[in-house]
Amino acid sequence: MKRVCVLLAEGFEEIEALTVSDIMRRADVACDLVSIEEEKMVKSSHNLLVQADKIFDEDMDYDLVVIPGGIPGATNLRDDERVIRFVKKQNKEGKLIGAICAGPIVLGRAGITEGINLTSYPGYEDELPNCEYLEDAVVVDKNIITSRGPATAMAFSYKLLEVLGYDHKVEGISSGMLFKMFTK
Repeated sequence: MKRVCVLLAEGFEEIEALTVSDIMRRADVACDLVSIEEEKMVKSSHNLLVQADKIFDEDMDYDLVVIPGGIPGATNLRDDERVIRFVKKQNKEGKLIGAICAGPIVLGRAGITEGINLTSYPGYEDELPNCEYLEDAVVVDKNIITSRGPATAMAFSYKLLEVLGYDHKVEGISSGMLFKMFTK
């Protein structure tokens, strides 16, 4: 079974982090909410307290790491050297990295954007050096999956399921969640 971690820093965007976690769990994919803080309770960008499953450890092993946006959540992730080392290691090993909204700024800081097609929330293009910036809802290039923001969180999550090899579950879950109402 594939393993996914969603990184949580104070100020994370709830829709992006929790949508990914929810859809992964509906697909029976092991998904941990991982706090980079010293405790499991993490305050979101809209002052919700969310209890993470685990505390961050650079030696964690996941098939996919997801970097949600939210301010200051994304900047807190970007400015944490442990997170940068972990993302660089994930990329070097060819493992999957997902980033949504302002989350791709972590990729820029990790120096893994060169020559890659990416997207992000509008206005963060300058923090994504030497990439091909696209304005698509979800962009996949090699092992990196990026998305625009809260409104694209479901499409992003379904794409993450696909790249993990669970594309056979997307139809049933997206139908059950009435997602197709918005994609016609």
